Amino acid sequence: MENFFGSALKEFRRKAGLSQRDLAEKVGVDFSYISKIENGRLPPPSADTIVQICKILNIPSEDLLALTGKIPSDITQTIAKNSTAQEFLREVQEMGLTEDEWRKLVGSLRKLRGSNK
Repeated sequence: MENFFGSALKEFRRKAGLSQRDLAEKVGVDFSYISKIENGRLPPPSADTIVQICKILNIPSEDLLALTGKIPSDITQTIAKNSTAQEFLREVQEMGLTEDEWRKLVGSLRKLRGSNK
């Protein structure tokens, strides 16, 4: 089984100039945990931990979350409480949007709200 998440984490961590110990300390875990994830001996952490790691590495959390199929709890809670959000996601799922179409959709949403994020 390929270790896409672990390899990507290692690459982003190195680009950020952090050792496994540095990252582990900032996340609040033992450095061996980071080592085991990067080497494929442990599965990726929870979505919320991945978000925390991405903040430390100063990268969009989607860069690592997409490799795991996980969704952060705050997003899950927002969707779970909103029937229109669920309808929207069901619709785009049925459409089978490409990555490029998703990007365009996000861009349209940002324009709608006046955000250039």
